[in-house]
Amino acid sequence: MMKKKVMTLAAASIAAVTLLAGCGGSTEQSAGGAKGDKTLIVGTEPTFPPFEFTENDKDVGFDIDLAQAICDKLGYKMEVKNLGFDALIPALKSGQIDIIAAGMDATEERKKQINFTDVYYQGGYTIVVPVGNTDITGYDSIAGKTVGAQVGSKAADYAREHGANVKEFDTNTQGWMELEAGTCDAVSIDQAVAQYYLQQGGKDKLKLVGAPITSRGVAMGISKDKQELTDQVNQALKELKADGTYDKIYQKWFGTAPNK
Repeated sequence: MMKKKVMTLAAASIAAVTLLAGCGGSTEQSAGGAKGDKTLIVGTEPTFPPFEFTENDKDVGFDIDLAQAICDKLGYKMEVKNLGFDALIPALKSGQIDIIAAGMDATEERKKQINFTDVYYQGGYTIVVPVGNTDITGYDSIAGKTVGAQVGSKAADYAREHGANVKEFDTNTQGWMELEAGTCDAVSIDQAVAQYYLQQGGKDKLKLVGAPITSRGVAMGISKDKQELTDQVNQALKELKADGTYDKIYQKWFGTAPNK
């Protein structure tokens, strides 16, 4: 949000009124940039690798690269704003951010509050347990168990629907810590995120169990009063898929070609 600067009467008398027409109402002059630079503020929650995470004090991941490619296609500069997952939709509705790119499911409940772009990732949810656990074999065996999941996530909803005592936490990093410490019996989480964590060294302590819940479609969230922006992002996504850019980004972060 732009801050008003106090101007002297003399300065005010010669100032030209400039209308900044920007993406999602967040257009602003960036530091060192040309006057009128357009900025898209992207909200995310950076503990969800490979979708988004922090590396060397920089936001990286599948969603970050894809959002950057969309901004490049549309001619916008990108600014990333890190928030708690459950704070993303309120921030979007209040105008603090222009778009959500956070591995978010386009659920019917969320569609009542915000717009969603076309789905750009299909995946699923899985249960993760310590390697020595033989009692829990998937979602069908978590009833009465303490299952960790990120607050506001579909992973938490699915665990609750299967009878688990859900222990919610702010970040996925906390979930791994609690599972390894034994303060919860299992974690319900996005399958791609779980696989990435195990590939990074977690497989010595943790394992995936059972069949994943696969009814999922990830999309970017946009305010309901910004249909034009939704249309622009959808067009950019189509072009990125057509020119091969999307496939390259997908391969970079998931190691395989996307399902078509």
